[in-house]
Amino acid sequence: MTSAVRKWRRRWERLAAAALPFPSVDDVPWDRGESDIALHHRRRVVAGASLAGAGLLGMSLSTKPGSPQFYGLTLGVAATWIVGGLGAGPLHLGWIQCRHHTLRRPVITPVLTGVGAFAVFYVCAVAARHVPVLNTAISGVLQYAHQGSSPLVLLTTLANGAGEEIFFRGALYAAIGGRHPVALSTAVYSLTTTATRNPALVLASAAMGTLFGLQRRATGGIQAPILTHLTWSWLMVRFLPPLFGSTRLLPAR
Repeated sequence: MTSAVRKWRRRWERLAAAALPFPSVDDVPWDRGESDIALHHRRRVVAGASLAGAGLLGMSLSTKPGSPQFYGLTLGVAATWIVGGLGAGPLHLGWIQCRHHTLRRPVITPVLTGVGAFAVFYVCAVAARHVPVLNTAISGVLQYAHQGSSPLVLLTTLANGAGEEIFFRGALYAAIGGRHPVALSTAVYSLTTTATRNPALVLASAAMGTLFGLQRRATGGIQAPILTHLTWSWLMVRFLPPLFGSTRLLPAR
């Protein structure tokens, strides 16, 4: 590679990094792997929790909206992701690189990324109302947001959002190792979501799973995807139901 090519490559990488919603950090020292014994343990725990969580997830969206069974199962799903994620091995919050090569925990950028993701999904939801399959699928999910207790809906939504990041971008991502962890963790995330039998949720999991995975890779930890996921989830539950005929909203916070 000539010096001119290397120069243009470095310039292109700097431009690409500046265009990302979060700075890029390559080969972060806290994300270089672990011993074979620890990795095998992590993979066993991840495999068991994946099956248990997928089963509970499918059952939760088969119950009556607003029923005690629904809240119990959805909180059980969140607990499965959290316990499985933390029990698989150590996790890291991650860092982003600022100017002068200083590191800081990601906070503001992930929140703004969640707001931006919601804006994109809101526009897509407006269009989805004219697609019968997607309109039915989204309406079916949103009935859980307006036929039950608003505080409990918010609790289960945020608990599952945090739990999914602890498990999928935390334990699962680390268990995959260095070979395509973003693509593979997103694939497993989407495959798990198929247990809901809802095409809208599967599409959303593929899109957002990719974003969360890129955040995980860029920061070396789960804090950025957790904050983005919680922001996006709250806005979706707060503002999406009116588009699909729901009149009951979560209270403004």
